[in-house]
Amino acid sequence: MEKKEMDKLLSKAEVLIEALPYIQKFNRKIIVVKYGGSAMSDPELQKNVIKDVTLLKLVGFKPIIVHGGGKEISKWVEKTGKTPKFVNGLRVTDEETMEIAEMVLGKVNKSLVTMVQELGVKAVGISGKDGGLLTCEKKYSNGEDIGFVGNVTKVDTKVLLDLLEKDFLPIVSPIGTDENFTTYNINADDAACAIAKAVKAEKLAFLTDVEGVYKDFNDKSTFISHLTETEADKLIKSGVIGGGMLPKLANCTEAIKEGVTRVHILDGRIAHCLLLEIFTNEGIGTCFRKDVE
Repeated sequence: MEKKEMDKLLSKAEVLIEALPYIQKFNRKIIVVKYGGSAMSDPELQKNVIKDVTLLKLVGFKPIIVHGGGKEISKWVEKTGKTPKFVNGLRVTDEETMEIAEMVLGKVNKSLVTMVQELGVKAVGISGKDGGLLTCEKKYSNGEDIGFVGNVTKVDTKVLLDLLEKDFLPIVSPIGTDENFTTYNINADDAACAIAKAVKAEKLAFLTDVEGVYKDFNDKSTFISHLTETEADKLIKSGVIGGGMLPKLANCTEAIKEGVTRVHILDGRIAHCLLLEIFTNEGIGTCFRKDVE
């Protein structure tokens, strides 16, 4: 065998050796992956994410996928002649839009189930309605009524824990009901955070359309690879973080405070970002952790 080929094989072996302590550490631990954004709309990236999660399952993790579908919902809303409307990043959801959202999210859910099962892992797709998984109340945006948008008030983990116990990979669409069984659309970040806290997940990973957290988004040298809960709180209060990253930061710190060991914000546009973050010493995104470990 030529030296070049041998070096290539040795580099593969080194990657596996580097991953070994992480595989041992997180064996049989729950990881919640919030999946959406560009990684969901690009077919090649979609395959890579599903391969990553499937691999996590096969090496002993207990992954749960919570997915969005915002771009697909907007496409179908436009087909009905309506214009999608958002207030502070939340979709204004009237009765007709709610019906479209539930239909589209159901379609997305089953397509993800199929992709996982094509890779040899059994998956079950559910919504927050199933087994009373997600109970919610009407959510307002700064006091404004935005329709059938829900805020999670309770998570009944039984259906998820039963599926994990039976060796299935649960895939959850963010639809829930209130105490009167009215259906609500739930922000997928909020749903993933609520589920991760309820199952005391070892990790919660948000796949986004940015590399991670920056003190100044326009200055790439200000990238932050690690944040403690106190540092994250200070960053939120400082007012330097804005846009869609602010609610993500709030979800990350809340999850850490309520029992999730690690929270990651990753760029879902990078192929195999989950594996690079979890199984390498450096990682590629922003990792949140407790102040004292």
